[in-house]
Amino acid sequence: MTDVVAENGAPRRGRPPVSEEQRQRQRLEISRHAVRLFAEQGVAATSGEQIAQAAGVSERTFWRHFPHKESSVEPLLTRSVDAFCAVLRAWPPELDLVDHLRAAYQPVLDAGSDEDVEAVLEVVRLTRHEPALRAAYLMLRERGEDALAEVLAHRMDLPPDAIAVRVQAAAMSAVLKAATDDVAAAAAGGITSEALDGHREHLARALSLVLRGLSDAGSQLREG
Repeated sequence: MTDVVAENGAPRRGRPPVSEEQRQRQRLEISRHAVRLFAEQGVAATSGEQIAQAAGVSERTFWRHFPHKESSVEPLLTRSVDAFCAVLRAWPPELDLVDHLRAAYQPVLDAGSDEDVEAVLEVVRLTRHEPALRAAYLMLRERGEDALAEVLAHRMDLPPDAIAVRVQAAAMSAVLKAATDDVAAAAAGGITSEALDGHREHLARALSLVLRGLSDAGSQLREG
């Protein structure tokens, strides 16, 4: 056990504090193992203890990170929502959204390999016959609407709770879900570059229809 300096400057014994970055990395690693076990065994047959053992952490650590075993899929799914928000934030005003998504969108933020993309799509497939995972997925999508609203509000120069912003965010979230469901089904045998290219194209064209009235809606509300 190493000595740690307390806030008053006196040494105390114990483990060094875990940084937020380390905490998030650990949550993500646990999430990867949880998805693998859920896919292999089913949710009902997989325990929190099994996930903890697979991830190399104590069961106490697992439950400290996640209130229930189904919520352990959230770190991976969150990366998918974050990836979409990131590409929207970087959308140049002079560029058509279709072209921007074709060039910049990735299904998972900062994925080091295709494994996280496949894991996210596996969770989406599992939600079709695992009600508990579907509930976690839909709750995350709902929270994702708030993030989308923040991005759109800045672009539309409106408050995040404006009706035009909230409607656009909800519509975009629905399109993203539908497109992700489609690519998850198409990539059941393994993710391919062709499947990802098709996903980008499908998503880009659908969202361009949703956002066609974005500028007009913002102008009308500001004038009203």
